Amino acid sequence: MAKTGIRAVEFIGDSLVYLDQTRLPLIEEYVKTDSYEVIAGAIERLEIRGAPAIGVAAAYALALSLKGKTQNPRETFEAARKRLASTRPTAVNLFWALNEISETFELNFGRSDLYTCLINKAGEIHQEDVEKCEAIARNGLEIFKPHSVVLTHCNAGALATGGSGTALNVIKAGFEHGLVDFVYSDETRPLFQGSRLTAFELKKYNVPFAMNTDSTAAFLMQQKKIDLVVTGADRIALNGDTANKIGTYNLAVLCAYHNIPFYIAAPETTVDRSCPEGGAIKIELRGKDELTCFKDVRITSDEYEAYCPAFDVTPSSLISGIITDKKLYKPPYNF
Repeated sequence: MAKTGIRAVEFIGDSLVYLDQTRLPLIEEYVKTDSYEVIAGAIERLEIRGAPAIGVAAAYALALSLKGKTQNPRETFEAARKRLASTRPTAVNLFWALNEISETFELNFGRSDLYTCLINKAGEIHQEDVEKCEAIARNGLEIFKPHSVVLTHCNAGALATGGSGTALNVIKAGFEHGLVDFVYSDETRPLFQGSRLTAFELKKYNVPFAMNTDSTAAFLMQQKKIDLVVTGADRIALNGDTANKIGTYNLAVLCAYHNIPFYIAAPETTVDRSCPEGGAIKIELRGKDELTCFKDVRITSDEYEAYCPAFDVTPSSLISGIITDKKLYKPPYNF
């Protein structure tokens, strides 16, 4: 579906096919499954990651829970929904997608083609995400001036969505329109989504780039090498406060100090209309092995305690604009 040729998730042969992102960039391995439990585990292990991609995968997974099931469909469906909802607490797209499939379940319960109805709905969610990614890219073009140098954090490209990406798709569109000359990609500790995944995509797109440690961002700004920062989002509150990968808040503060525009790009479905402000966003805490180990290789003592939030919240006052599939919002935000 995605124009980039990179596919995070696809539905082929009545099964979900996903790219195991924990093995990138050295190994491109695709997994094919029709098990919602396997998909749930993949979301937890970050084999499938990025708020929109998680939503798309969860929609297919919940529909697949009824594949070949004729006995006790409600019990099976509710167990699958509960399991999938437990995987990642911060990304709102997950819960939005589960709700969409649940509504379809209720509307069609009792029909002999219930499974087909659910799969068709999941396919609609996927196709909508493809279209939203393209709209985000178009709406984001106005943030660039000619010869812009952009810094981004984590991965918000095709690997994070069902389509061509959010923040990275905006940057890619800017490059294709002759507005972006160069991209800096934060490595994004502790799991290196920037140096593994964003770098992987930028190389595929032939966009000139360099990786840098997260702590190098301030020095780049001090040297006046960065014109703007664009990142994705996993949840946006009604007032514009935004949760994204840990380290995003650091960048927003640095941008404010150096007078550099800081933008968020995400679909409208990332706006949580039940969340008034950032303090209400639940932040996922990950296991300390993600900090003490890498690829099963221990890099520091397991005896040490570690604090490992997966996300932080950037106050809306630090955000220059929020790019969605509808428009480029400017402050003050009031979704």
